[in-house]
Amino acid sequence: MLTTDDWQALWLTVRLAAVVTLILLVIGTPIAWWLARTRSWWKGPIGAVVALPLVLPPSVLGFYLLVAMGPNGPLGQLTQALGLGPLPFTFWGLVLASVFYSLPFMVQPLQTAFEAVGERPLEVAATLRASPLDAFFTVAVPLAAPGFLTASILTFAHTVGEFGVVLMIGGNLPGVTRVASVQIYDHVEALEYMQAHRLAAVMLVFSFLVLLALYAWRPGAKKGGGS
Repeated sequence: MLTTDDWQALWLTVRLAAVVTLILLVIGTPIAWWLARTRSWWKGPIGAVVALPLVLPPSVLGFYLLVAMGPNGPLGQLTQALGLGPLPFTFWGLVLASVFYSLPFMVQPLQTAFEAVGERPLEVAATLRASPLDAFFTVAVPLAAPGFLTASILTFAHTVGEFGVVLMIGGNLPGVTRVASVQIYDHVEALEYMQAHRLAAVMLVFSFLVLLALYAWRPGAKKGGGS
């Protein structure tokens, strides 16, 4: 059976992943839309910055975020000036770090989906006197719906599986920053292999179900056994 601490870590992980996914839907959608449609020289550099967490070691990203959110960092000075206090070793510090770390998992599927929409549907909407904003919400978003689903699933799952970044930013505070991946690490470090097995099995089943859902709902997935 899972311990109380295990359930607490799982709940915190789900809460973190849900909050990060919602925030990235708001932030990542306009970024993906701009990247899909712009011809600006800035597309390359901004696309590279968005994709940076895919290749950057989590400890490196976590270190720089920790410095930025620290008392002498720009984010830390801003949050203290606003009366919010320092963000490291808090839940919202984890949220901010996870937003940066999971950004490409939201933006890249959305960018691909928006590129697949093409110009023609938007041109038709314009001839019907739809404003760019109307065309975005009534044409582009519905046509890109599978991309939104894929991006949301990948972002949620990636946030659930984080370890290095959350450990750097949040440490290991029970009920505050101790997510499931850190809880498994604690069990192993304490030689509690049976508890680690149980919690790891939950994460394994969850990961499999996420991938199963992703493959089952992806655009163009075959239905039935016919060819």
